[in-house]
Amino acid sequence: MSKTDNRLRRHTGLLLVLAVGMFGFAYALVPLYETFCELTGLNGKTAGQTVYSAPQSPAEDRQVRIQFLAHVSRGMPWEFRPTEGQLLVQPGILYTTEFYVRNRAGQAITGQAVPSVTPGQAALYLNKVECFCFTQQLLQAGEEMLMAVTFFVDPGLPEEINTLSLSYTVFRVEPLQAPEVVKSL
Repeated sequence: MSKTDNRLRRHTGLLLVLAVGMFGFAYALVPLYETFCELTGLNGKTAGQTVYSAPQSPAEDRQVRIQFLAHVSRGMPWEFRPTEGQLLVQPGILYTTEFYVRNRAGQAITGQAVPSVTPGQAALYLNKVECFCFTQQLLQAGEEMLMAVTFFVDPGLPEEINTLSLSYTVFRVEPLQAPEVVKSL
């Protein structure tokens, strides 16, 4: 074998290892990013479902403005909007608001809402007890509905934060299906 052949094989092997390494790194980015957001509270990701227990003393002398925003991802044929643009809430008290959604497509479509809270550090204090974002939503062609979110603001919200924005973006997803039961002989 010539020197050129050895070089070519070494370079091919190196490029193959590099390509596999890049794929592995890209694959690991999603869970790493989610862990980073969960630990730091950045990107406004909320912790998910919370169990509500009435606080010892709600912050009776304080009100916080919650703004509601709704977006649909590119190519998603849904109309999606909050029924009320904002609420003045008292930390520690349970509130419910609704979002209107309508499937404008001529076929059934399943969507999943992803929440985000700004400012990011406030995400730890906005707790959703029930939310349409916890499950996928299937809408038939032309179907419309109201979807509720029940939440409370933790009384420990820093005093300098007086306004929060709760934003949802709806993405088209493939519907979850129950796994098939395999019959053994």
